[in-house]
Amino acid sequence: MSDKREIASFDESFMLHAIELAKRGVASNAGGPFGAVIVRDGEIVGEGWNQVTSTNDPTAHAEIVAIRDACRRLGRFHLDDCVIYTSCEPCPMCLGAIYWARLKKIFYACDRKDAANIGFSDDLIYKEINISPQDRLIPAVNFLREKGLEAFQAWAEKQDKVPY
Repeated sequence: MSDKREIASFDESFMLHAIELAKRGVASNAGGPFGAVIVRDGEIVGEGWNQVTSTNDPTAHAEIVAIRDACRRLGRFHLDDCVIYTSCEPCPMCLGAIYWARLKKIFYACDRKDAANIGFSDDLIYKEINISPQDRLIPAVNFLREKGLEAFQAWAEKQDKVPY
């Protein structure tokens, strides 16, 4: 449970906007009931709703769409001065993207149990993460590592790379 002292009146308006985006996505048959808003200095810089079924893209979750929108608008790939408001606790993929984008805080309305109650369960993925890659339901096979390391070496030696 979040600490109510962390939540200001403007937070409520951003969360309500994320929830409205979720409802808009449902009404337009874009995908599941999820919406997200990214805010910087009190201004929305990115937004999105689930578009998995309308774009045939399993990664088009609301948070991913919002992150892509914010990065495009701001012209950068780190959002470390931004927060995200999302209508539901982020799934493992979206949580990973939030960390990669370096968002500084997550506000969410529904939790993963609420999502599971309507058929969106992430439990399998959470469990699979803790299993050795070769023992997962979708087994992973490690091979040609030495050849793969050539690309890593090229990156390590690259003088003009943009680190992230």
